Amino acid sequence: MEGTPQQQATPDHDDAVPWAWQPGEVLAALGSDAGGLAGDTAAARLSQHGPNRLPPPERDPLWRRILVHFDDVLIYILLVAAALKAVLAEWVDFTVILLVALVNGAIGFIQEGRAEKALEGIRDLLSARAEVRRDGAWTVVDADQLVPGDVIRVRAGDRVPADARLLESSELRVEESALTGESVAATKHTRPVGADAALGDRSSMVFSGTLVASGQAIAVVTATGSRTQIGRIQTMIAEVEGLQTPLTRQLARFGKTIAIAIAVMALVMAVIGRAVHDFDLPDLISAAIGFSVAAVPEGLPALVTITLALGVQQMARRRAITRKLPAVETLGSVSTICSDKTGTLTKNEMTVRAVHTATGAFEVTGTGYAPEGDLVPATASVAGHGAPDGGPKQDAALDAVTTVMMLCNDARIVQAEGTGRWRLVGEPTEGALRSLGMKAGVEPAGWRRLAVLPFSSETKYMATLDERLNQESAGTGHDAPAGTRFIHLKGAPDRVLERCSAQTGPDGRPVPLDHAFWEARIEELSARGLRVLAAARTPVASASATAGEAATIGHADVQEGLELCGVVGIVDPPRPEAIDAIAQCRRAGVRVKMITGDHAGTAAAIAREMGILDAARQRPAPAPSGRGMAPSGHGTAEAPAVAPEVITGAELEEMSTEALRAMVREVDVFARTSPEHKIRIVSALQSHGEVVAMTGDGVNDAPALTQADVGVAMGIKGTEATKEAAEIVLADDNFATIERAVEEGRRIYDNIRKSVLFLLPTNGAQSLVILVAVLLGLQLPLEPVQVLWINMVTAVTLSLALAYEPAEPDVMNRPPRDPRAGLLTGSYIRRIAIVSLLIGGATLGAFYGLLARGVPLDRAETTAVTLLAFAQLAYLFNCRRLDQSSLSPAMFRGNRAVWVSAAALLVLQSIFVYAPFMHLWFGSAPIGAAEWGVVLVLSVVVFLLTELGKWVDRRWLLARGI
Repeated sequence: MEGTPQQQATPDHDDAVPWAWQPGEVLAALGSDAGGLAGDTAAARLSQHGPNRLPPPERDPLWRRILVHFDDVLIYILLVAAALKAVLAEWVDFTVILLVALVNGAIGFIQEGRAEKALEGIRDLLSARAEVRRDGAWTVVDADQLVPGDVIRVRAGDRVPADARLLESSELRVEESALTGESVAATKHTRPVGADAALGDRSSMVFSGTLVASGQAIAVVTATGSRTQIGRIQTMIAEVEGLQTPLTRQLARFGKTIAIAIAVMALVMAVIGRAVHDFDLPDLISAAIGFSVAAVPEGLPALVTITLALGVQQMARRRAITRKLPAVETLGSVSTICSDKTGTLTKNEMTVRAVHTATGAFEVTGTGYAPEGDLVPATASVAGHGAPDGGPKQDAALDAVTTVMMLCNDARIVQAEGTGRWRLVGEPTEGALRSLGMKAGVEPAGWRRLAVLPFSSETKYMATLDERLNQESAGTGHDAPAGTRFIHLKGAPDRVLERCSAQTGPDGRPVPLDHAFWEARIEELSARGLRVLAAARTPVASASATAGEAATIGHADVQEGLELCGVVGIVDPPRPEAIDAIAQCRRAGVRVKMITGDHAGTAAAIAREMGILDAARQRPAPAPSGRGMAPSGHGTAEAPAVAPEVITGAELEEMSTEALRAMVREVDVFARTSPEHKIRIVSALQSHGEVVAMTGDGVNDAPALTQADVGVAMGIKGTEATKEAAEIVLADDNFATIERAVEEGRRIYDNIRKSVLFLLPTNGAQSLVILVAVLLGLQLPLEPVQVLWINMVTAVTLSLALAYEPAEPDVMNRPPRDPRAGLLTGSYIRRIAIVSLLIGGATLGAFYGLLARGVPLDRAETTAVTLLAFAQLAYLFNCRRLDQSSLSPAMFRGNRAVWVSAAALLVLQSIFVYAPFMHLWFGSAPIGAAEWGVVLVLSVVVFLLTELGKWVDRRWLLARGI
């Protein structure tokens, strides 16, 4: 390291690396010492740095949050129409039009997401109190009073109050999974680490909001408030810009197109009406307003909202809680799911998968801490070492290793009352070993612990001195009389192996150690991505077991001469249902990528097991520090010719944005990642037009969840920060629920498209009726308020029925839709135009035909409105089968809502026709049997001609091979 700390940036600056400095250098740079700060110095620094808490998010004022929901070109048209009606003093029309606009805006405001609570969830993670050394004495203060340079003390069970550099450490292990994504508690020490160490490798630091699992330490505060790692995550969440969903983008484009078309046509209509037919100005304004209102699909926002809300209810029944309505539809267009590993794809419960002894290899069934499973021989024997005569429970060597792991252990596994679920009290790794012992039938009641040598990050082992109480409950692997004392030792395989001179043989007695054999077994387990631990034992000489002698154990007692019992491989196992869900996603054309804080080997092994990586076609392994990548002219790494199987965070640091974009779609596993890396990965995928869903459960996942098109949080094990940043929360923490959510999203999008295809011919027919009347100088068939009536009554009845349509049979066998594609294809646009002409033409013919026969104007208008309603009812049955014929018995089944909506439309339209107050508000009038006959006949004609058009369209597409 060049220069002194004072010549470099101080640790509370963004470019500081206190984890790479010696403790004394950090203290000097912070102007502190081991005795802590003086009270007045701390007070001055508190004024300079501010309280040790995360600042609340800035919120827009209420008026702005309300007005944003009226920022839509279609709403603008309605508001302008309402204003013109007010100028003309037509207050009934003004009230109806304004009410429609207000209702649409209110729906959006009520359904507004509360993403700012993500920041509140993060603030809740901070410690409330802290033990700090001030004026040379230890005292307890509010955590928000801490400042850089304060010396603090943390113990097991404490939440770390600020980012701090360790000065003294004793067996300190910290649970950092919510910050780093690692499932195993991190071992901490005071030694400096590399300046470029990833967040999970900064073992000389403790971070705000993490939990001390064991041990104790003294540390100096290096960062507080928003400068902490958790504060940086808050800043990232606040800086991530909200993304529009594919549907909102399509509707926005659609709305602008309609608005331009309406403006142009209204202008042309006004010019022709004035110049050619000499319309009076009030009549011309009324006609222009009527045309604009007719052309605006004002029911569309409500239609989309209701369809999405129904999807939310369906999702809730499938154990997925939707916090933001558009996310339901967005899931349907997801092309890539980026998933955290720990607690999302895996159970976040360490499990022993394999046990190797000198006599055989065994696979362990069952997952999690529940002692449910068995030990099954993986091979009949290991070459050259003989096989046990009996099954695994009669193997003395296996009994020896499981007994050591059970006794040299401080964890407990208890069964919760009521639920019957097993939970861990203690370290996850020790919980896995405890469960192994219980599966093997080891009974710890046959032993009594006399002394313990705790696990140390320096020695990497733990040892206990245990006395045998009775032979029956001790197990066959300890064939010695009651009262015999054993030292049991477990730890890192290299540290244990170097202390052993013998190994447990088939009969449970020691035989000479085969060093090469064990190195091969350790390498085999490590290659599977398993964390390997070794177990050893040695009997204590009888002289040290004399009555009255104090029972002690020291490092000198375990330096040599031990008997190696075996090794075990531990992993955080995949969720079985997640494996099936990933396969389903692949069939649906959705790519699943793992983004984790774990090591590359572990991540790759889990990814192969889950089907994320293809085990039969492995790509080159990642090169450390960018090896194998050609440096660019800017010092960043470019993408290799062949994408690696796994990319690590260190490699991401060296890659330019262009290089990452070039390979991001080819790499499915990213390991040792930080929150910044996750955002880069998601952004790189989005640069290719991918619609990205990001899943996670830890605070470190929250920024990426905010950046993604749809964030999915775990509801049980997820932090509050993650849940509040997400659009979807899985109530069962089941990755398989995401696959079902994707299916539901696709169904919802199909139904929205059906509803839009159904709704638009209404507007097309109505606007066509008014346009033709003005261009030809004829009597207007519809008043503006009548146009609003038909739009709203069909939108809330008939359009809603299509939201209940079941999913198409092939919905999960087709690739994700292109989010850049329009909401409507050319074929559907043609259909909309044809149906608009059919319904509009029928309405014009009926209206002018009735007038020609001397029918009063109000009755002719009422007949025209009723025909529009019933012609749409007929077209509704056409829309249930967009590409297939509706002339089949299936048209009458599968969706009861269609018939309920038809009945509702009949009731509402009858009120429009016969209720006196409706005559006053809308200018309607009662109609007779003759008018009803015209309505019914023309509606059937519309249905049959539409079916004919569908048949011709199918034949045309078939002829073109589409």
